[in-house]
Amino acid sequence: MKDAQLEDAIEPLLQYFDRLLPLDETEREMVTKLFHPRLFRKRQYLLQEGDVCSQFYFVLRGCLRMYKIDNVGNTHILQFAAENYWINDLGSFHSQKPSMLNIDAIEDTVVLQIRRDDLIHLYTHALKFNRIFRVLTENSFVQLQERLLQNISSTAEERYQSFIDVYPHLTNRLSQVQIASFLGITPEFLSRLRNKMSKPKS
Repeated sequence: MKDAQLEDAIEPLLQYFDRLLPLDETEREMVTKLFHPRLFRKRQYLLQEGDVCSQFYFVLRGCLRMYKIDNVGNTHILQFAAENYWINDLGSFHSQKPSMLNIDAIEDTVVLQIRRDDLIHLYTHALKFNRIFRVLTENSFVQLQERLLQNISSTAEERYQSFIDVYPHLTNRLSQVQIASFLGITPEFLSRLRNKMSKPKS
């Protein structure tokens, strides 16, 4: 990728970091050097079960999903990541053990990716990134905790409403099967749920 294209690609990430903690020129140069743009075509894997997660991904354009396939072949989606979202298997990334998850592209997707060693370099040479990625990890933990609580204490209708609140930009980009997999219900039940919620209340 040419230098001008790289600068254009990196700008959304620099703006993202600036909203959390403004970067100085040296820090901006480090980000530009260590994050690399990559295109993943629709259905292409970023991570497959059994491989070690070696990259952290920031989505510039498109949509990714992280999921688990159970022993009978059912797909359970843990996370979607569209523009300005992060995704990776944190457990595999930090432990360098084989992942039990898959990440693939739902649409043609452009990401900025950083290798684990390069991320550690950021941590050690610019403490600001240690703080930034700690916040990202904490936010991911909070979201996971909220999903677990929803799964044990919320109705399917409440979970679907929460999905709409969190992913309003994805409701028309995802299939009914994908949304149902994320919610832990069947596509048929989701269809009935949507019809029910679309009817005006008397």
